[in-house]
Amino acid sequence: MRLEDEIKQNKPFQDQYQKLAVNLLFSGSWIRNINSAFFGSFNISSQQYNILRILRGQHPKPASVNLLIGRMVDKMSNASRLVEKLRQKGFVARTESEFDRRRADVIITESGLSLLEQIEKIMPDEYENNFKTLSENEAKTLNGLLDKMRG
Repeated sequence: MRLEDEIKQNKPFQDQYQKLAVNLLFSGSWIRNINSAFFGSFNISSQQYNILRILRGQHPKPASVNLLIGRMVDKMSNASRLVEKLRQKGFVARTESEFDRRRADVIITESGLSLLEQIEKIMPDEYENNFKTLSENEAKTLNGLLDKMRG
C-alpha cells in the first residue's frame, strides 16, 4: 500500500527525500511491530534475540557487555538490562571477569542455544511471509540501495 494511503496524508510530500525519510520511519515501525509479535511468542524481545545471536557467535568464549553494545543492531538498547533479563530466564550466564573486576563476562547457556534453534526453525518462513510482495531480486536491490544510502 502507498505510504500516503497508510498515513492518510492528503497533501503531497515536499519532495522524494522527505517521503523517503517518512517511509523509512514508517517501515521501521512496521517491522518492529512484526518482530515484537514474533519474538514475544518466545517470551523475548528482538533486542534479546540479537544479544543471544551475538553470544552464540562468540560461543564458547564469553563476551563483555561492551562487545555486545558494539555489535547490536539497535544501538539505543540497554545491553546490561537485556543481559539481566536473559540471565533471569536462564538463557545466559554472567560472571565477573577474571582479568578485570569491573567487567562482567556473558556467555550463552544450553537453554539459550536451544531457544535460538527453536526460533530459527520457523523464522525463515515468517520473514518470507512478511516480505512476499518483493521478489528475491527486488529484496537484493533494496538491500543495496539501503547500504548505499548509509554510505
